[in-house]
Amino acid sequence: MRRLVPVTDETVVDARGETAGGAAGWGPDELAAAYAYPASVTGPRPAPWLRGNMVSSIDGAARHDGRSQALSSPADLRIFGTLRALADVVVVGAETVRQEGYGPARAPDGYAAAREAAGQRPAAAVAVVSASLDLDFSLPLFVSPLVPTLVLTGAAAPADRVAAAGKAGAEVVVAGDGTGVDPARAVAALGALGHTRLLTEGGPRLLGQMVAADVLDELCVTLAPLLTAGDAPRITGGPPVADPRRFALVSLLEEDGFLFGRYRRS
Repeated sequence: MRRLVPVTDETVVDARGETAGGAAGWGPDELAAAYAYPASVTGPRPAPWLRGNMVSSIDGAARHDGRSQALSSPADLRIFGTLRALADVVVVGAETVRQEGYGPARAPDGYAAAREAAGQRPAAAVAVVSASLDLDFSLPLFVSPLVPTLVLTGAAAPADRVAAAGKAGAEVVVAGDGTGVDPARAVAALGALGHTRLLTEGGPRLLGQMVAADVLDELCVTLAPLLTAGDAPRITGGPPVADPRRFALVSLLEEDGFLFGRYRRS
């Protein structure tokens, strides 16, 4: 079963993602419309909108055997591709780059005209958040991306590593006074570069920092019908926030037992 279920005050959603009024099937065009960024990102005073996209098992694991791929599905990959196709920049932590083997974002099939019409580059840039800049700058992510890779770091980052990043072709963006990155400054810095459609794919520690800094506007969560046990991290890490952040369910999709929830800051 495949269902796209927009959630409104008049819509009742059951556990199978069905509504009393029925629901439309979903394909690339429907997904792009369902996950469109708000108009505020392109208005007279465009404001960055930070969206997260994560996958979790039903017992709360964000990874299995160190990677998230084992929790994914064909539908999850389609949504993953759609979210990247809509974004200006993909923000990701250095540890996730190392563990997941990140490469540069590719030009998404079928979205070239839409991206050009929206004033976007052929593909989303990747922005790597790193305090130490302990990264392999010989990887394709840095030396052969379609769009230059960004490196977000602090003002006190090691000078030799900053130089190495620049030599590899990456654009270094300072978003913190010390060695670390301040999430609010990172969002503002990306917005100042013209990147208003922001997407973060974690990992858990980075996403937890964004939640703590209260800069996350939206979270897309794939709930995989899998049990992993073990001690894998949740989709957010770090210290707890004093007051839980309240988000509202915007839409719910289902395919083969996988649930795809979209939540927006309420």
